[in-house]
Formats: sequence, structure tokens, C-alpha cells
Amino acid sequence: MRGDDVAELQVRLAQLGFNPGRIDGIFGSLTADALSEFQRNCALEPSETLTRESLQALRRLSATNTSRSLVTDARDLAGFNPVTGGAVLLCGDGPLVTALAVALRGESLVRVEIDTTQEAAALSANDHDVALVLSFQTLEHVEGLHLHYWASYRSHSHRGELLASSLASVLAHLPDVPRVEVTGMALPILRETKMTTIHVEHGNVAEQVLHQAVTAFEGLVGQVIHSSE
Repeated sequence: MRGDDVAELQVRLAQLGFNPGRIDGIFGSLTADALSEFQRNCALEPSETLTRESLQALRRLSATNTSRSLVTDARDLAGFNPVTGGAVLLCGDGPLVTALAVALRGESLVRVEIDTTQEAAALSANDHDVALVLSFQTLEHVEGLHLHYWASYRSHSHRGELLASSLASVLAHLPDVPRVEVTGMALPILRETKMTTIHVEHGNVAEQVLHQAVTAFEGLVGQVIHSSE
């Protein structure tokens, strides 16, 4: 139900205009729906299972459409997959997420899961259908703040990239905040969450930097929460 073969199926469906969701190699409900819709369009039984007949039809049609862009990317760029307002999940470890959780403790739409695994946090985010996940990880060898959004070898989250870049711009203009980097990655927390997710890696954080960074993240959380009102 997951792996490179599933990712290839998702790519082929997306190239043909059927939306399998994020190209993450996980056969979820959106991929099943896209496969079923493809099968109906090919006059095949909509079984949501990749049968031999379905695979042959995919290969035959994909051969003439290899230059097409992915429908998932097109929907993202067109604004059909926006960052919706709603609850925000804070998860991970370190002083930054702890201080941010304290600053937002009065917000009813903020969920906090400190010192949990990325996989467990992703499962919780999906179960509670939050709008945004902010994941934090302290790594001693990291200098500055590294903001990561979802990216694989065939697709990436345009919304995640936009949100991370906007946040990086705010952080970079703060007087005491060290170097800020934005990078696409395929970490578990990014791969397995259905919603827009930003994973933040940082090393030791000075006190003045901590306060400034918390203010920047607090503004982002407030924007997402209040856009649902």
C-alpha cells in the first residue's frame, strides 16, 4: 500500500488529469478515488484496485502524455488547494516549540504535542483534520533556522513552499535571528500529513532570538486560526 510503485501510479494518474492528492507513495483515499475515476473513464470496473487491465490502460495513455504537468501541481498553483483556516498542531521538541506553546496556550484551536514522534504527530494531525502543522526539531549541528516543506522527486507542495518562504522573510528581517534557510524535503512528518506542514530544525537558540522567533511563528498561527472565523 506504499512505495515507489504507488508513487509512479500517482504520477501517471496526475499526468492524465486525475487528482490522487500528494505524490507521496501512499495509497490513500484520494489515490483510490482517482484510480476509480480513471477506470470509469476507460470503461473498466471502478474497483479502486490496480488490475492488469487498468495498468495496461495507464501505460498506453501515459505514453502519449509524458510531457504533461501534474494536475496536483496545477490545482495548487491555481489556488484550488489553499491553506484553509482552522486548527493548528504544534509538535516536536526543543525550547522554540515549548515557548510557542506557552505563548498560544489561550488559543482553543491550537493543539500541542511535545516530545512525540513525527509519525505519531502526523497521525494525530490527520485524525483531527487540522489546517496547519508546525513541527520543530532541535539538532545541535544546525546553525540558524531551517524551514522545510514537502518535496519529493516528482512533486512538491507549492503552498508549503510559499508559507515557509513568507515566514523565512519575516524571520530574516528580525535583528537577532541567525541565518534562515528554506528547503523542500520528504521527512515523515511532511510525507504523511494531509495538510500543509512546515518542519523547523534549529540548534541552540539564544534568549533574544527565541522571543523574536516565537513572535513570528505566533503571527503565522494567528493568521491561520483567524482566517476560519
